[in-house]
Amino acid sequence: MRVLVTGGAGFIGSHLCRRLLEEGHEVLSVDNYFTGSRRNIQDLLSNPRFEVMRHDVTFPLYVEVDRIFNFACPASPVHYQRDPVQTTKTSVHGAINMLGLAKRTGARILQASTSEVYGDPECHPQTEDYWGRVNPIGIRSCYDEGKRCAETLFFDYHRQHALDIKVVRIFNTYGPGMQLHDGRVISNFIVQALLGENITIYGDGSQTRSFCFVSDLIEGVIGMMDSPVDLTGPVNLGNPAEYSIREIAETIIALCGSASKLTYMPLPQDDPRQRQPDITVARERLGWQPKVALEAGLLQTISYFREILETA
Repeated sequence: MRVLVTGGAGFIGSHLCRRLLEEGHEVLSVDNYFTGSRRNIQDLLSNPRFEVMRHDVTFPLYVEVDRIFNFACPASPVHYQRDPVQTTKTSVHGAINMLGLAKRTGARILQASTSEVYGDPECHPQTEDYWGRVNPIGIRSCYDEGKRCAETLFFDYHRQHALDIKVVRIFNTYGPGMQLHDGRVISNFIVQALLGENITIYGDGSQTRSFCFVSDLIEGVIGMMDSPVDLTGPVNLGNPAEYSIREIAETIIALCGSASKLTYMPLPQDDPRQRQPDITVARERLGWQPKVALEAGLLQTISYFREILETA
């Protein structure tokens, strides 16, 4: 098939491009490189079935494709809060433009949504029928509400135009390909530990997260795109194993063989206290569940960041 991946030079997008090429598809990566990196797709450039286009999805795109994976949007608070208006536009205008492309070409389209649509949840773990608890005017809302609006658009296009849609809600993902200064927990802790710096924990470290290795996530995304037409989603994709932030920091210090100490800073506004996916739907409908244990995934990610730091 001819497959379009928006955000194709990003962390998850680049892994997705690589996997699609392995399956024999023609892949077009579209990215404006706001947070994406050419380094992530450098090894793919020699593949004759891989094409790269610099483009901002807030503007219409006219190409001929069979499938669309819409992954274009900064996903780290450090990045999406740098230009919150553009972040919202990327989610909303980007969704409109990609849905318009799918409508014209008859392509099946998948939206990469996020666990952030649940906000600071009142139910635990989070199931897909939970509507969320999001501050619509907070400093994180450019991302949270942008993704919620993108989901709205996808289901309205499905109802109004019978568009073939898929929506996945992605929980915290980590692995090789993350940016050095990504601003998220795993990358921050690993870089600080490898540099021998103190590990910065926001809050008291008791807040919890669930971390999914990127290869597991890609399997879930591919499975969702290939699923029967009646499964539109949204479907949670994440690892249900739950860890406190303090546990993650201590594990990374040990795996890095670092002498870093823990330091504490105030918890940012609207930062959720708990986050854990209920993946019953993914397990029953897609036959999917994560396979990579946390320590194994962290060792691969640490090796990646060690190489990046040595060559920086």
